Amino acid sequence: MAANYPALIDRLRQRLGPTGILSDPADTEPYCEDWRRLYRGRTAAVLRPAATAEVAEVVRLCAKAGAPLVPMGGNTSMVGGAAVSEDGAQFVLSLQRMNRVREIDPLDMTMAIEAGVTLKAAQFAAEDADCLLPLSISSEGSAQIGGVLATNAGGNNTVRYGNARDLVLGLEVVLPDGQVWNGLRRLHKDNTGYCLRQLFVGSEGTLGIITAAVLKLFPRPREVEVALCAVASPEAALALFQACREHDPAAIQAFEYMSGAGMALVERFIPDAKPPVAAPATDYVLLELATPRRGAGLRPALEQLLATAMERGIVNDAVIAESGAQRAAIWKLREEHSEAQKRAGASVKNDISVPVSKVPELIRRATDVCERLVPGIRCVPFGHLGDGNIHFNLVQPEGADPAAFMARDHELMDAVNEVVRDLDGSFSAEHGIGRLKPYMMPDWRGGAELDLMRRIKAALDPGGLLNPGKLLP
Repeated sequence: MAANYPALIDRLRQRLGPTGILSDPADTEPYCEDWRRLYRGRTAAVLRPAATAEVAEVVRLCAKAGAPLVPMGGNTSMVGGAAVSEDGAQFVLSLQRMNRVREIDPLDMTMAIEAGVTLKAAQFAAEDADCLLPLSISSEGSAQIGGVLATNAGGNNTVRYGNARDLVLGLEVVLPDGQVWNGLRRLHKDNTGYCLRQLFVGSEGTLGIITAAVLKLFPRPREVEVALCAVASPEAALALFQACREHDPAAIQAFEYMSGAGMALVERFIPDAKPPVAAPATDYVLLELATPRRGAGLRPALEQLLATAMERGIVNDAVIAESGAQRAAIWKLREEHSEAQKRAGASVKNDISVPVSKVPELIRRATDVCERLVPGIRCVPFGHLGDGNIHFNLVQPEGADPAAFMARDHELMDAVNEVVRDLDGSFSAEHGIGRLKPYMMPDWRGGAELDLMRRIKAALDPGGLLNPGKLLP
């Protein structure tokens, strides 16, 4: 820790007040470990500004002192995106006190919202205005808007509404020198130069601190139908997706694939989680259809779609939810996949994407290579088949040493990624790069692309003080 840190902390405390800074190790400890427990660091202080002006002052003071800042939202990153270093030299900048919904306009269908609002709270606020904020991810109860946008989260409804960046109309950002860029425009058309907001969405806090955003809203669905389908193979799951698109592509809100191995872990480790089909299946699909039209007849249309799929041998069994509680129970089977794997032991996570048509080949080839590398490994592919994003997670063999298994994480990730590369995919679909995967960037994004990223970083943050060690190698 630099010699001037105590004086800097005193100045920060004067600016933020007693509730705006945490420096007791007992208070800072929860901010120093990531959700997956891959990284555990130290910090001299957690800075908790409550307004954009306070964020700007914090950034100015830290820039002047040469003190690195690690922006943190809900700390739900799968790749150590908000992990602090072990030397205690980095401050945590928490946006959790900036938690106001500033405005909702149901006519313009926009929401102005601060970075510390959780995604779930934002969804509820939109619902109260009879609108829909369609972004939905497993960690939405904890994940905050600033982090969701900084990582360009994808989630369950990408197949219909796109990623986080597709929902952003405007941003308010504190730049690395403490300047505030007020780009909180709610225009659906604005062709005036570079699209700066998209520079910060997905930048993982390395170019600026997102403090507020204007997001697109949509009409709230009037009919929603959810079904859990047992299918015989990933190829059958893909065939069902194609059948849904042929039937009514505009109605597809989510199309999620789950393997039998993953479902078995959920049933084993998550209380009251059991697939409502007659017998265990090798593969499953969670299908959600929705429409804002009243009287659209979505239920009979879904029944006919599934009946036809069964006649064609695509679907072996299916259950359609009869109530909101049953819809939630079916979604729980999907949402608890990560938690079930966490309880099953150490796991290596691959957040990968390939063209939708290549998903079955990805699952089969990656499973084969991993089972040859580590006999007994439990391959648990699941995720967003509708947009080609599969979480190809690998759980340690039963009874194996967790540390020894995790020591092979790069070997396993690289093996999976070789399959992904051969299928023209990406090694990171929605989780980002964080601290875990910068070493992959030169091989995947080298040359002119990585050079451009480095030049942008150097231009905006020449001191390299914002979220150091993340995204760029």
